[in-house]
Amino acid sequence: MYQQGAGDFKYYVGISSLAQIATRDDRVCVLNILGGESSEVTPVGHAWSGGNVVFGTSPGRRGQVLETELGNIPVYNSVREGLDDGHRFNCGVVYLPPSAARDGVAELIRVNPELKKIFIITEKISVHDAREIRAMGQQAGIDIFGANCLGVADSWNQVRIGGALGGDHPGDTLKRGSIAILSNSGGFTTTIAQYLRMAGWGTTTLVSSGKDVYIHYAAPEFAFALANDARSKAAVLYCEPGGYYERDADFTKPVVACVVGRWKAKLTRAVGHAGAMAGGHDDAAAKEQWFKDKFGVDDIFTPEHPVFSAKGALVTNIAHIPAALTAVMRANATLPDFAPEGTMELKPWFGSNMGLTLPAPLDLPVVESPEPYRSQVALLAKQVGAVFPREALKDASGASQMDPATQVSSLYGTRVLEAACLPLEANVSLALLREAGGENDRKLVNVALGASINLYGSPELAAAQAAREAGNAPNSVLSAAISIVGPRRAENAGRIVAALIERFAEAGIRDALAEEVDLTAVHADTALAILVSSVEPDPRALAMLAGLEARGTRSVFVRYLRDQPGHVSADAVLAAITTTLAWGPLMRKRVSRLTVETLPWWMRLFGTVIGASAQSEAHRPDGFNGFATADLLGRASITEVAYHALLGRAPEASDLFAFQTLVGILLTNGPGTISAQGAKGAVSSDGPETPQRVQLNKALTGFLSHTGYAHGGNGFEGVQFLIEQFRDSGLQDPADPAHGVDLKALARRYAEDYGRYKAGAKSLGSLDIRKIPGVNHPVFKDKPVNLDPREVFIRELMEGRGEANVFHDFYRVLVQVLRDTGVSRTVYCVNIDAVIAALLLKLTWQPWRAGEISDSALEAAAFSIFLYARMLGCAAEADDHLNRGRNMDTRTVASRCRFVS
Repeated sequence: MYQQGAGDFKYYVGISSLAQIATRDDRVCVLNILGGESSEVTPVGHAWSGGNVVFGTSPGRRGQVLETELGNIPVYNSVREGLDDGHRFNCGVVYLPPSAARDGVAELIRVNPELKKIFIITEKISVHDAREIRAMGQQAGIDIFGANCLGVADSWNQVRIGGALGGDHPGDTLKRGSIAILSNSGGFTTTIAQYLRMAGWGTTTLVSSGKDVYIHYAAPEFAFALANDARSKAAVLYCEPGGYYERDADFTKPVVACVVGRWKAKLTRAVGHAGAMAGGHDDAAAKEQWFKDKFGVDDIFTPEHPVFSAKGALVTNIAHIPAALTAVMRANATLPDFAPEGTMELKPWFGSNMGLTLPAPLDLPVVESPEPYRSQVALLAKQVGAVFPREALKDASGASQMDPATQVSSLYGTRVLEAACLPLEANVSLALLREAGGENDRKLVNVALGASINLYGSPELAAAQAAREAGNAPNSVLSAAISIVGPRRAENAGRIVAALIERFAEAGIRDALAEEVDLTAVHADTALAILVSSVEPDPRALAMLAGLEARGTRSVFVRYLRDQPGHVSADAVLAAITTTLAWGPLMRKRVSRLTVETLPWWMRLFGTVIGASAQSEAHRPDGFNGFATADLLGRASITEVAYHALLGRAPEASDLFAFQTLVGILLTNGPGTISAQGAKGAVSSDGPETPQRVQLNKALTGFLSHTGYAHGGNGFEGVQFLIEQFRDSGLQDPADPAHGVDLKALARRYAEDYGRYKAGAKSLGSLDIRKIPGVNHPVFKDKPVNLDPREVFIRELMEGRGEANVFHDFYRVLVQVLRDTGVSRTVYCVNIDAVIAALLLKLTWQPWRAGEISDSALEAAAFSIFLYARMLGCAAEADDHLNRGRNMDTRTVASRCRFVS
């Protein structure tokens, strides 16, 4: 039997005024108080309300507490335990999962005769359970709010019960005023209150009604309590489709109704809030008409078309609520509660259009922020470079990623397919500065690396040659050289970079290439002048400056060095070059100061790797591998020099493009590769959070020690395969379209041989059938014709340049012949390993045929090209980890390790 409560309702309603919904006398028990949501919001509401939560429940956690500013809230296994301990409460808050909410409500009602109000935060409670909750509340004479709500709050009483109305600082939003709020959306309840405050309207009681299928305290109950609340002069309603609550409400005070969700009318199922059903006579359009009828208006209110009456206004955009309310209240001879505090328009405190020209409505002006934020923004504006948050990077990377669908990897957003179109020197910039840079940057890189390549008379060259003569693989040879290039080799250059950043940033210089920049303020710094100076003329510095001048490079930092009255050091020139390269990304906060200050060290390491890959006789006092020092620094590209170092001969234009394509396509294979893990592990074990201890040469050694012939091996296996097919073909020039070789006959001969081998192996029950190098792929298969998008890209790139490659053509013919002869069910894809093999053999076919390159040298070349490319990708991983990673975060936890017997 239903009890008759306040008002003329056919069901029990115990609250007669909004002022009774949340009071300072209310005492609260929270079910599942230690849950994720409750443990975050309950302490805030408890403190703002003066300590209204007496205890909470969490089965199995009796004796624990929830810490708050006003002291600890005790936790019990059940409500009964809390009552037995002497606690009393009249309000229950339910944070339980949907399946447990009904039992939680039943427990509250069964054991506490003093209970008057229940606030259900849980969403998506079943209709069956909601009906039983409704029945229990009616029989016991208890008002229920929710479900799927964020509770209630009262700005006059400074009380919040359940949920997070007002956010983490309720007092900032819930200012005492004259407007009540009822909202289907918990989040928008707070947003509307903030909109009103900006327009000069404070609030009284805020009710987040929720939007589950059943709304227990809805618009009719709210309208009744509003009429009896002397504090509230008007109300704002936020309504979504579903339910007839608003139609049945009888409002006696002005109301602004915001009805949303017209787009849901064409749907046939619940979306968003569970009760926001579509397709009935309670959709958004129907609710709009209800309010038009109640207010006596014929249209929706907008600032441009203000339609309202003294009874109210209808809006469909929450941003229009303040203007509509002000208009309605003016018609009722009522002014706002206080002076407007601003607007809710976006007011950015800092911003950047990143060089884009935006239309006026999008080009928001930057405004001055209030204190204490003004001082913080000012400090941020002075900050040079990015500061990255630390995070675990065991199986993650901020540098590289791979698209699992296309198998195309990328480095800092540049796909390796695009990197394959860039020269080596551009990919150096991409790896460490996150962008490939322009022509001036490439000239600078050429000089920086060129100055470190000639290792004549150095211990690095001696170590590399000794390792080579001892029969070591290319990675071990290079490791022997770079292990000597320790931190002291670049320490002084790093200090100069730091000083240049400090002084030039203070001088307000933002463009490193602007020749008209006034350097007077920088010249006045005697400490910097002493740091870059050299007592005696430095031949390397003079050679580098001459190379920069010969290339016509632009740099305010180099100009500063040229303006010095005395001599400057080679370290200073290297520092000026690298700071110029990094200045743009640094000013745009794309890279950190740490990255820039370590850039000279990276340059010396990269130069050493290229230099050490050549035999010792290639290093001369006056040049390297046929390049005079003046040409090495003033004319040659590092792509050309690296090709010469690796293959021992001058490249043609097509050779050079094929070489850079190989390097670019191999730049990275994503963060999970063995080589990348080696570099990251070395940095992580040094402690990226203590960068002064990190040794970059050890990071490169980590990469090198984690690579082997298998990395470049797939390409070399393809080279061996192609050599066997073309050994007796009489091929002279693989780049000549008129090569005269019958590719189809070669392919058919191999396909027939392979078919016989495959049939014989199957008849013997062999499960390990030999694969064809460069053919098929575990991802690109099972279609009638299969394509590796990386191979397609390179093929189309070469065709667009008018360049032929008979080895690549042979692979494409072979996969078709394998299908035509029945060896394969589909046309297999030509994979990226085949492309690598075809490009590499094209570079080396003629010297191999002439006996100038042995098979072992060819294998070493395949391996070394991989090392050249992955050196850059792994440097990017190490630098990313140095800036972003945590100590030892590449380690596998013991629980995931296993013993294999």
